[in-house]
Amino acid sequence: MCSPIPVLNELKDLYDSTRDYLADGFELHDYDDKSRFPQELDDPEFLSRVVPFAQANGSGSTYAIWRADDETDLARSPVVVFGDEGGEHVVARDFTDFLRLLGFDAEIMVDHDSAYYYREEDDDHSGSHELFVEWLRERGLTPAEDPDGVVAAAQEAHGERFRAWITPFYEKIGWA
Repeated sequence: MCSPIPVLNELKDLYDSTRDYLADGFELHDYDDKSRFPQELDDPEFLSRVVPFAQANGSGSTYAIWRADDETDLARSPVVVFGDEGGEHVVARDFTDFLRLLGFDAEIMVDHDSAYYYREEDDDHSGSHELFVEWLRERGLTPAEDPDGVVAAAQEAHGERFRAWITPFYEKIGWA
């Protein structure tokens, strides 16, 4: 995966160097692999504005960067999740917030109404979690202690605009 986002390339290097999950359910895949979207979502305008880069959970939800505007630094663009059984939500205002969410080390739950991260206090961390936390610290970041707050801030900043943008595509294929 060679992306125009240096920190995503660094994350890929770390990911490739481990034999275990950095975060629960998170798996990087080929950058901008549009086959991660259902075949019905083949509209060129839709595909030009979303950049899939990772599996979000064990059931096949997908993380993507949403090109909400003409920002050239994609690391500053919002990160969204597309649920494997429906539901699509903005989860991070930018890639920095997204990395902090991964540091919480919980699989994302996605449905039509919400996306959230949850873990019990006594849940074991992923096998490479400590390595990932150290990697975050080297970049001046810490894991999110309140992932719901990170998601809420992303929704506040971009949620309505994302919903307004994506709805016509879903209406066109009969999903709205």
